[in-house]
Amino acid sequence: MTADPVSPDDAARVREIVDRTYRDDSRRVLATLIRLFGDFDIAEEALHDAFVAAIERWPVEGVPANPRTWLVSAGRFKAIDQIRRRVAFDDRRPELERQLTELSQENPVTAEADDIGDDRLRLVFTCCHPALSADAQVALTLHTIGGLTTEEIAHAFLVPAPTLAQRIVRAKGKIRDARIPYEIPAAAELPDRLDAVLATLYLIFNEGYSATFGDTVTRADLCGEAIRLGRLVVELLPEPEAIGLLAMMLLHDSRRAARTDGGGELIVLEEQDRARWNREQIREGRELTERALRARRVGPYAIQAAIAAVHADAARSDATDWAQIVAFYDLLLNMNPSPVVELNRAAAIAMKDGPARGLDLINALLARGELANYHLAHSARADLLRRLGRTDDSLAAYATALKLTTQEPERRFMERRMASLKR
Repeated sequence: MTADPVSPDDAARVREIVDRTYRDDSRRVLATLIRLFGDFDIAEEALHDAFVAAIERWPVEGVPANPRTWLVSAGRFKAIDQIRRRVAFDDRRPELERQLTELSQENPVTAEADDIGDDRLRLVFTCCHPALSADAQVALTLHTIGGLTTEEIAHAFLVPAPTLAQRIVRAKGKIRDARIPYEIPAAAELPDRLDAVLATLYLIFNEGYSATFGDTVTRADLCGEAIRLGRLVVELLPEPEAIGLLAMMLLHDSRRAARTDGGGELIVLEEQDRARWNREQIREGRELTERALRARRVGPYAIQAAIAAVHADAARSDATDWAQIVAFYDLLLNMNPSPVVELNRAAAIAMKDGPARGLDLINALLARGELANYHLAHSARADLLRRLGRTDDSLAAYATALKLTTQEPERRFMERRMASLKR
């Protein structure tokens, strides 16, 4: 007896559900599969096989009541079959046989516990283990937790994609060979491990807030994931910098709806409709910022949250307290000197003291060469030249920025600015 054929409409509806489930839940499923297998490569292949099975079976059998549990179970069985086929030929035969024994006793439903022992949070700490280099920690977490491609992460790190890919491969091998435990560290170890975790969440959020590639300004999934993991970290270890990072992410994310128009075109901060800012996120972000600043150990994330809070306090762009923002950038530059912080400080000084002063600072910064390939530095310079009425110089700076930009809405924004200047 054969099953009734699936209509094209039903198949398309189920495929849409599968695609949405992949976007929303694939990282959770992968984290659980990594916990079950202790092997990133096996888990990633199992994730792929589970979604292939969903595409084949859900149109016929119906979408399960709990797709995530179904996918974990399907991935687990697919991987067990894969391991069994490899046992006779793989040099790691004893380890594979041990995995099979453990997997036969494992109950995949336990993967659904969504408490402080969340699988993704366990995975973050595993990826940020001190046995790995700092670059490898961030790259592996962005790839595994954030779902970013090797090319996206490589662009964010300003390194060749093959170099980045090798970092990820070596990090996976180190975790496997050194048997790094898949667990949240003991309380005594948490403070030393926190810096790497916060740095990773910061980069995941930044990629979500201003996507490196693609047709959208933001990636709400990455912003939401970074904030969710940030909440878990604060619950687990309410240190001032963890609180400050969560505050900063909430305050920046509060503007997300206003950063684009109905057609997805970029709207810069000074032109945003502030009525579209999320007031609940601003309220929570302010409270967390004040909590972080009251601590004795104020760090860079708390200062960045304070800068975002000053922006949130201004009802209009021209009411922004730029002097306070510059003062916060001075503090941040002392704590965490970097050319990007200098660039942001220069932009704030331009708003406080005029575009000529900001342009001098950005010219000096670009002359040092560290931001020569950073499109936002050239874009900021182009905007200051535009404000000073230096049209030809502004067009040239925008053209340089345009060559370096990989996000389509940013490209279109610069092209509009250039067309306006030419008119």
